[in-house]
Amino acid sequence: MRAGAIPFRHGGRCIAAALLPLLLAACGSQPAVDARPAMWLVEDDDTHVYMLGTMHALPAGTDWDGGKVATAVAAADELMLELSPRQLAEAGRVFRELAPREKPLAMEARLPPTALAAYRKLEAGRDFGGDALDDWAILVLMGQRVAEEAGLSPSDGVEAGLTAAFRKADKPISGLESAEGQLMLFETLDPAAQRAMLVRAADHAGDAVRDVKAMAADWSRGDVDALAKIVNEDVDRVPAARQAILTDRNRRWSAWIQRRMERPGTVLMAVGAGHLVGSDSVPAMLEAQGYKVSRVQ
Repeated sequence: MRAGAIPFRHGGRCIAAALLPLLLAACGSQPAVDARPAMWLVEDDDTHVYMLGTMHALPAGTDWDGGKVATAVAAADELMLELSPRQLAEAGRVFRELAPREKPLAMEARLPPTALAAYRKLEAGRDFGGDALDDWAILVLMGQRVAEEAGLSPSDGVEAGLTAAFRKADKPISGLESAEGQLMLFETLDPAAQRAMLVRAADHAGDAVRDVKAMAADWSRGDVDALAKIVNEDVDRVPAARQAILTDRNRRWSAWIQRRMERPGTVLMAVGAGHLVGSDSVPAMLEAQGYKVSRVQ
């Protein structure tokens, strides 16, 4: 199972969409586009690390792998993703282990009337089994449903395409995290923060596909200011989530890059676009440490 996104602009869309590959990235069903997503390069004399902001699921026909991305793919000796292919394959099992609540709790007890009505409309024709699940897990299933309605496919996402390209070239593919580690970010999130995210997501579920399309357009244009605004809007609404899901992870990933810079070679690191924009992004952290970082697309 590949868990779905939480593409709700007013309910933690980027907390759980642009940030985690287990929760498919926000982008809507739209005609095929010639996308040029933002990408950065940190380098010294003998080491080059490209940093590509990804969408983990895309409509079929989205052309994102041209331009400088094609150059980076050809030049890279290795691919670094948030999750390795092996860990991504473990995601469904880990989700099923972590998602259940110790004691069921009816959705009527979690959501106010307006949000509950929107949730039921999204759930129509499919029982999410929400009463038996943690709040964060319900968000995942809501996101799956929106992804389906928006015509998204992880098989057309950036990670899937890069994985296929690097496997064909017989180049190594690694991951920064584990499936369990990513989902535990949500499992261990403060219950009040989980509930706030669930309520806001349900309340605005009717706008999900429209908002997802807007975010996809920003990503396709490489509009980092617009993406940063969306990310900050979401994580600032749930402060408990920012440190765990965004800032701490960005710090760990920038530390990985700093260690990798000690060895020669070329790496393509592809992670959710939300990690590469804003004041506490990976590029910003590297620049603060004195590294030369340039935007190359």
